[in-house]
Amino acid sequence: MYHRKSRGWIKHIDFILIDFLCLEISFVIGYFLRNGALLDFTNVVYTHVMVALFFIEIVVSAVFGTFHNVLKRDSISEIQYTIMQVLLVLLGISLYLFVVHDGGKVSRLNIFYMSIIYVIMGFCGRAFWKRHLQKAMKGNRGKSLLIVTVMSHLQEVMEGLVEKNYDRYHFSGIALIDGDHVGERIHGIDVVADRSNIISYLKSHWVDEVYFDLPYQVDALQDMVDQVIEMGITVHTKLSRISKKDKSIKDVERMGEYVVLTTSLSEASLVAAFLKRCIDIAGGLVGCLITAVLTLIFGPLIYMASPGPIFFKQKRIGYNGRVFEIYKFRSMYMDAEERKKQLLSQNEFNDGFMFKIEYDPRIIGCHRDENGRVHKGIGNLIRDWSIDEFPQFLNVLKGDMSLVGTRPPTLDEWQKYKPEYRVRMSTKPGITGLWQVSGRSGIKDFCQVVALDKMYIEKWSIALDVKILLKTVYVVLARKGAM
Repeated sequence: MYHRKSRGWIKHIDFILIDFLCLEISFVIGYFLRNGALLDFTNVVYTHVMVALFFIEIVVSAVFGTFHNVLKRDSISEIQYTIMQVLLVLLGISLYLFVVHDGGKVSRLNIFYMSIIYVIMGFCGRAFWKRHLQKAMKGNRGKSLLIVTVMSHLQEVMEGLVEKNYDRYHFSGIALIDGDHVGERIHGIDVVADRSNIISYLKSHWVDEVYFDLPYQVDALQDMVDQVIEMGITVHTKLSRISKKDKSIKDVERMGEYVVLTTSLSEASLVAAFLKRCIDIAGGLVGCLITAVLTLIFGPLIYMASPGPIFFKQKRIGYNGRVFEIYKFRSMYMDAEERKKQLLSQNEFNDGFMFKIEYDPRIIGCHRDENGRVHKGIGNLIRDWSIDEFPQFLNVLKGDMSLVGTRPPTLDEWQKYKPEYRVRMSTKPGITGLWQVSGRSGIKDFCQVVALDKMYIEKWSIALDVKILLKTVYVVLARKGAM
């Protein structure tokens, strides 16, 4: 899944997707070179081969580890691994054609052309993506890592971790627990926290993972390590620092030059993570098409009732504290944020971590008459039928959100979060989620919301996502039937 450190080949799913795309394009080009025409996708034999290539790519990558340590390879090694990948895929597709007795129906020259083109495209694809990731790290778009250590260990940590940054981290800062060094810059990285304010720093900044390199004698810091784990942040600890959180997922792996114990709330296989993203992309494409149709219908109605933009953009907190812009159909008046300040006293969530009131005059067309009766407008229709959520499918395609996840908080809600609430954002936010289909209108305690979100993260599976998606449709339709 996306909320914890992935092991081995799991964390290189982006390379696998690119390699698979190169493989399929190579097959199509090979068909064109062999037959002088574009591939006819109604040809069942050839389309079945393309589907088989998809599964062969996954199996080869998983079983033979052809993308293991891909970021550490030089060009010569990469060519060798690319050729090995091609040969294994060729063996796989040959076995497939033999088993299904379609070998005589697929041109061997087509497969030969595919192999040659696949070698070239596969190598170029990997090289291109490596350069992209290097630029992303320079632009602070890689995984964010906070280093927690002591001054006596710092030089060794810099040499073993920072200088060999194979895992494409963006180093968000250093926290030194043995003195006040905040504000200093060491080895090009800012010291951002000390022993007293590490947790508060993690609450207010984007940090994906934390690396602890501490001596044996600082056992008093064990509670802090456990608290970071409870926040949903992936923790890397030297093997001398084993957490007491026995329910957490633990894995021994390499990080730079070190062997570390990695701890997270949950883990997912490559196939599960890949399928989740595929479902997101498929759902995002369908959702965007529906959104286009809904825009033609509701766009004019929104504008006539409240002149202004049809779509509403708002900054939200996403995966591990990243800030992104969420898209919605505008269902509220243009001055909704100003009106919200006047309505805070009516908030059904007394703790202020969410905002909801039964009669909301910010919604377009919603008003009370002189007799006190509430009249609903186009804004209520859009919200009651969850139509305002459809533009979020664009967020799903962009990768800011998933179809299923946790509700992304606003910036002001995020500022109020306690450390244990941060766990909600240790996965990608979703259009729907476990909380939304568990009677959200009856849940007024934010701690219950956090508990449901944490349960989703710890028990995540593709089956659970499908169940939530189906239940979301049922809940929306049932709610409308009761209106």
